[in-house]
Amino acid sequence: MQTDIPLLPSFEQFKDRPIAYFCSEYAVDPQLPIYAGGLGVLAGDYMREANDQKLPLVGVGLYYHFNNNAQLDLIKDAQGKPLCIEVPIQDKKVKVRVFAKMVGSVPICLLDTDLEENDPVDRKITDKLYILDKEVRLKQELVLGIGGLRVLEALNIHPLFYHLNEGHSAFLGLELIRHEMKEHNLGFAEAILIVRRRIVFTNHTLVAAGHEYYSNDLVALMLSGYAQEIGIPVMEAVKLGLVPDSSTFSMTMLSLRMAGKINAVSKLHAQKAAQVWTHHPMIPITNGIHIGTWDRVKDLKNHSACKQELLNMIQQQTGVSWQANQLLVGWARRFVEYKQPLAILEDLERFLRVAQNAQYPVRLVFSGKPHESDDKGKELLQKLLELIKNKLAGSVVYLPNYGMELAGKLTAGCDVWLNTPVVGFEACGTSGMKAALNGALPCSTLDGWMAEVNLGQVGWALDNDHLSKDILDVLEQKIVPQYYQQPAQWQEMMTNARAMIINQFSTTRMMKEYVEKLYVQEKVLDPTTDG
Repeated sequence: MQTDIPLLPSFEQFKDRPIAYFCSEYAVDPQLPIYAGGLGVLAGDYMREANDQKLPLVGVGLYYHFNNNAQLDLIKDAQGKPLCIEVPIQDKKVKVRVFAKMVGSVPICLLDTDLEENDPVDRKITDKLYILDKEVRLKQELVLGIGGLRVLEALNIHPLFYHLNEGHSAFLGLELIRHEMKEHNLGFAEAILIVRRRIVFTNHTLVAAGHEYYSNDLVALMLSGYAQEIGIPVMEAVKLGLVPDSSTFSMTMLSLRMAGKINAVSKLHAQKAAQVWTHHPMIPITNGIHIGTWDRVKDLKNHSACKQELLNMIQQQTGVSWQANQLLVGWARRFVEYKQPLAILEDLERFLRVAQNAQYPVRLVFSGKPHESDDKGKELLQKLLELIKNKLAGSVVYLPNYGMELAGKLTAGCDVWLNTPVVGFEACGTSGMKAALNGALPCSTLDGWMAEVNLGQVGWALDNDHLSKDILDVLEQKIVPQYYQQPAQWQEMMTNARAMIINQFSTTRMMKEYVEKLYVQEKVLDPTTDG
């Protein structure tokens, strides 16, 4: 198959001063559960691409202990002892050690506070990803941002650029300011201007639940010792993250004000973001996927084998046996209201009439889970489970324990990939890329990256305003007849979908755009002029 993967630029400029990539989660190993969803999967894909392309890069994250039995090596200092740095939090110095996770030749430094020298409460700071306790979450972000830079300095790593993948690590900006003030005898405002030249920020969501908010009093309390260390009034630091005309501190606002360059993760996302953050224009760089990781079929002739593997798993886990020649539709991602997981089931009678057609049946597999704090998401999942038990048995199944391995099997084994977010809410949505790569045809609202695609050649667009009816119309009138009666046309669409992902939506292309559009030094705006 002919492809058009872009040539990458030279990375010579980063040889001695690499890129530092900060993220709160990384999906780099199924045995290392330090990720929750798409943010971590993207970070993991970027680490793998950096290894493939030999981009000088170091990752920085947190080592979460909860349900984690991974055996990693501690990073040692020059004397051969476990490296230990301190992070000022409130009136204490929290000690932090560092584990190393290698992705090929790319290191990820994972910070951990579970040391005997720390107070029992501080030992648990890095216990759990996205813990509900707001105070602990804030402490995690202080450890990640401030501690992350201190680890790099202790390792004599001096990055050319610092890339914040979402806002959880934004306190890195304060530590860079401290460094510039100390090294060059600068004032706080002067240091900010220099720091912004070296920070880039990738924003992933416009949904409020995806952003971290705290009271300014809590942030001031936690930064009190740190502000003394820098030698500034604590509110000088706090105001950098304040939402305009409020007493609310936002990690996203801090990131926006600290970054000299900001990117959105799709063209539509950039357009929507411009309406929300008018003073912070975003460069559209659509996400991509690591082809080597997610290409399970390798050749579309193998799609039937991948589908059979998924069907075997469905039978083992649910007891439901489906035939390989039956149309298999998949919906799998985080259960959250704006993704509208149950849209296809709103007209239950009509769905059953379509799905249970004796000659042309439709089978539907769901997977995914809500965040533990999302009560509405939990309600949606519970409603689905009750529907399957009481009305949909035999036509619909749900697979638990959604993660990288299961996602790989689903995206490689389904015939159609259903994607139903409210347009404007899904910043990108890369699961559909993984599915299309493996020949699962997209059936989607035109949100995120789907707004950039001519679906007529590879799948089916859904009407955002009349979604539940349109899904069943498209399924009954287009997808089912095409799958069962026009196999040659179906195969052509699979070929088109796979080529589209390889040519346009890989992390190879994404990395090239990062290097050309983000990792370049230019004049940046004065942060005191924004909103």
